[in-house]
Amino acid sequence: MSEATYTVTGMTCEHCVLSVTEEVGEIDGVTGVRVDLPTGAVTVTSDQEIGVDQVRAAVEEAGYQLAS
Repeated sequence: MSEATYTVTGMTCEHCVLSVTEEVGEIDGVTGVRVDLPTGAVTVTSDQEIGVDQVRAAVEEAGYQLAS
């Protein structure tokens, strides 16, 4: 089991949270996604290592950006 937390910028509402959760949740191996809207923290739990590039692509597909 692996867990990593990323900061996503641009989220302002629950719809944003749902969009990010859905896109990141579609990455192979992801078993859970928790999003904290006030801080922008997105915690990804998976049964294998997930590359930051995969998470970045999913977040961008949802219309947001990973903080650098």
